[in-house]
Amino acid sequence: MAVSRPQTRQFEAFMTNLSYARRMVEAGRMLTPFRSPTIDIDDFYRAAWVQAVGAIDHWLHEEVLRRVAELTIRDSPEMPHQLRMYELPLHRVEAVRRGEVTLSEAVVEHLRDKLAVQALQHPGKISEVLKLVTEKKVWFEAAGCINQHFFQGRTTFNEKKLRGRYLEITQRRNKIAHDADLIDGDLKQRRPIDEAEVTDAIDWIERIALAIAHVLDDEG
Repeated sequence: MAVSRPQTRQFEAFMTNLSYARRMVEAGRMLTPFRSPTIDIDDFYRAAWVQAVGAIDHWLHEEVLRRVAELTIRDSPEMPHQLRMYELPLHRVEAVRRGEVTLSEAVVEHLRDKLAVQALQHPGKISEVLKLVTEKKVWFEAAGCINQHFFQGRTTFNEKKLRGRYLEITQRRNKIAHDADLIDGDLKQRRPIDEAEVTDAIDWIERIALAIAHVLDDEG
């Protein structure tokens, strides 16, 4: 049974951003026969890798904000502990008191400011942020979801392995974005990359996002 895609603006934006990455891969594949000294086809694959990681990073930010807004509007007794204990600076509390914003708006605005400077590219950071919207063990349940729904029980991913796979992908992104993908200690030679490798990374990013969304949506 396949995991259904969330029908939210946030997830649709994620899929659109991921499609840009796939198009870059396709462009690289189509241009491969025309390699020349002035065009490095591998740069299309590197750009696709960075775009794909950016897509899930952006989605995680927006998904948390969406869910925090919904939870704070409802003021549900089932609100996760981390959100119930969430602290607001005094100027935002005063804005609520004066009726300039609702409590929900104040919380979301403050959280958006805090998340703006946080890259959600480490599994630990993702876990901490998701505690605002769920008390589930997201990576543990996401691993089970991937085993069951994506590979029909043919794989045995656990939380540690799934976190590790995500970290491998984001660390390669950081080497591309921050180190020009240069081999450690070399100022000219870059790490090899190919269509299959980047396609696999993009596919994993999509699986992980779908699995996390499934865990967050599953009320069981």
